[in-house]
Amino acid sequence: LEEIPPRPVQDTGNILKQGYLEKRSRDHGFFGSEWQKRWCVLNRKTFYYYANEKSKQPKGNFSIENYSARLAFHLRKDSRKKCCFELTCPGKRTYEFTAPSPAEAEDWVEQIQFLLKGELYLNSFTIPFDEEDEEELYNDVDSSDSVNTTSHNTTLNQDEPNVEMEEDDIYEVLPGKQPDPK
Repeated sequence: LEEIPPRPVQDTGNILKQGYLEKRSRDHGFFGSEWQKRWCVLNRKTFYYYANEKSKQPKGNFSIENYSARLAFHLRKDSRKKCCFELTCPGKRTYEFTAPSPAEAEDWVEQIQFLLKGELYLNSFTIPFDEEDEEELYNDVDSSDSVNTTSHNTTLNQDEPNVEMEEDDIYEVLPGKQPDPK
């Protein structure tokens, strides 16, 4: 189990979504499940939950890698049942949440699914690095010294008349300006 270092809300980096959700507690109370309001923050790889948006330390966090997100109307029986979603991963804890509205619940699920698809996509298309190729340089310029630059220039400028260039005269003289004598 990898440890994710706790961070204040402001330092979680690349925040993709944040907001208040009700999180179902792991230990169910005497009267069944208890829902606690938590400030939740989703970045590219981690889901953090805090007591509130000003908290310095998260109440908890987990890597969303290998999790799946889906709406879960069965979690509540009251009027907020269409606001529920869950994050599940085989062999790991299931996290259950209630959003302020059905649209918010859908948005959380979509954001998490988008992240997970992106990670899957990136991981499946990783280009292997072969250290033997590291030394190979690609050079698209002919390095032979036998190239005649005058004939080379002529072939590039076929529409223009053949102009011989002097080797020292590489600067364009602008009208009205004379080159400084050396």
